[in-house]
Amino acid sequence: MLVADRITVCSRGATLLDGVSLTLEPGELVAVVGPNGAGKSTLLKNLCGEWVPERGAVSLNGRRLSNWPHKARARRLAVLPQHTALNFPFRVEDVVLMGRSPHVVGGENDRDREIVRQALVTADIEHLKDRIYTHLSGGERQRVHLARVLSQVWESSSTQPCYLLLDEPTSALDLAHQHRLMDILHDWANRKSCGVLIILHDLNLAASYADRVCVLKSGRLMGEGSPAKILCPDLIGEVYQVAVSTMPHPRINDRIVVIT
Repeated sequence: MLVADRITVCSRGATLLDGVSLTLEPGELVAVVGPNGAGKSTLLKNLCGEWVPERGAVSLNGRRLSNWPHKARARRLAVLPQHTALNFPFRVEDVVLMGRSPHVVGGENDRDREIVRQALVTADIEHLKDRIYTHLSGGERQRVHLARVLSQVWESSSTQPCYLLLDEPTSALDLAHQHRLMDILHDWANRKSCGVLIILHDLNLAASYADRVCVLKSGRLMGEGSPAKILCPDLIGEVYQVAVSTMPHPRINDRIVVIT
């Protein structure tokens, strides 16, 4: 499991996270939602070890995150940030191959290249493999980085679970590719026993795909549970200050649609 245990984060006198606890189990997709400034990206930065909380702790598979050697941690935990600064004219296939770096000893082998090929297929960008990364659209670049982080945690299993953290990965994608990405992540969690945590602004994407939803506001965890339980008009109204209603999803059993 990836566990945040009552973590508190402060910066310049402001409390960014206030005693937040969260558990990400292998095989589940968890969506974190909340308004701007709620602490979503701060939570992700603490879960991946980029930041260290003032109070509380984060643990990975029963071991405190800070005690993992960097390379060993990178084999179990991959992160797709909201913005990725890469401005070199690399081929797409080479960018995805970067995800194998924590696993490489003395150079890439046939296994690494096969994983990259499969990651390109999974992200539906095999046709882009020889293109120059800097020549791609924003949405295409986002899908390249999805393939990169998938290749990093490709070996996830029930006995050696990995975790994938994504910060608003749908923001640069059109409607079709948003749902394609969510399908990929939901299938990835189930098929690979990988824990997937995704920060989203679209409540209906969270409602349609997440196994569990966590709602943040002003650095506090306001609630967590199944989408149908948590994404209710009262809580959404309190958190977002907007009136909504919900209805059963017309095509997906046990799912809801949020209507403004």
